[in-house]
Amino acid sequence: MHPAPPSPSAPSAPHTTQGFLLRGRVSYTQFAQGYRTGLEPVLMAAAVNARPGQNVLEIGCGAGAGLLCLMHRVADLQASGVEKDPQTADLARQNLRANGHPCATVLTGSFPEDWQSDSSAEAARFDHCMANPPWHADNGAPSPEPRRDLARRLGQHTLRRWIEGCATILRHKGSITLALPTSLVDQALVALSAAGFGGSTLYPFWPKSGREARIMLVQARLGVKSPARLLPGLVLHEADGAFTTAARTVLEEGAPLGGF
Repeated sequence: MHPAPPSPSAPSAPHTTQGFLLRGRVSYTQFAQGYRTGLEPVLMAAAVNARPGQNVLEIGCGAGAGLLCLMHRVADLQASGVEKDPQTADLARQNLRANGHPCATVLTGSFPEDWQSDSSAEAARFDHCMANPPWHADNGAPSPEPRRDLARRLGQHTLRRWIEGCATILRHKGSITLALPTSLVDQALVALSAAGFGGSTLYPFWPKSGREARIMLVQARLGVKSPARLLPGLVLHEADGAFTTAARTVLEEGAPLGGF
């Protein structure tokens, strides 16, 4: 007996590619078309000062790159993610299982709306939240690939809502870590202060020595009053385009970023 052909109306499963993060230390599958993971989730995870047993949430977790890198570095985390695209959320769950993290959970939905409406998630209190929000304004030209468009397009109030949502689920002095383009840092700092965060730490990434920074990590803690700090940051590439030694220790060996 031959299996019945798929229904013409049933969506076909997107093609995926198999690869690795942290120079083969983490197995990672992602979609062949649409949004492809860059350096930002790996760098973001390296800044989260988590300890074994703590509770961590990644908002807009995609296929799970940030969670996977953090869980590789810090054992026994209580890890969760929330991802709006259902197929991407499923892929994140597959990646977490494939790397030996079957207890990590991923909620399909928008944050904070769907998170707050989920009874099991609502009771959670987190030590750390992290997010690599979309970078492009929602009034720009749309991508022909819907999944890429969703991952790239920043709604008018998305960043503020994500920060406010984190303020409702973090423990006192819990941290939020954001990977942002430098163009959004001022907006993030205003929203963090309004939501009750303080002690903001800014960590720039220089593409090459002497170049203008385009990526910035912003980390803050809920309910603290410490002044903001600007750390020296990290030069990512040598003049020939190769990663610097310092960058390789983070991107390939999974080392933490100092200063946080």
